[in-house]
Amino acid sequence: MDRRFKITLAIFAVIALVLLWGEHKVHLLGALPWLILLACPLIHIFMHGGHGGHGGHGGHNHQADAVGKSGEQRDD
Repeated sequence: MDRRFKITLAIFAVIALVLLWGEHKVHLLGALPWLILLACPLIHIFMHGGHGGHGGHGGHNHQADAVGKSGEQRDD
């Protein structure tokens, strides 16, 4: 594609977006709170993929939790 065609296509795309925004702004902004609420479960699902979900965490070292601040062994 030549450069002039790309510039013309970009100008038409900008004009189309401006006209669509002007006509449908009320609908898009009215749906925004619902879209945010619908995004919450998806964010929850994808964010839990990083640490293995809600299953057991067998890789944790619980011995380190039993050591106090001064390095002494606690008896709780």
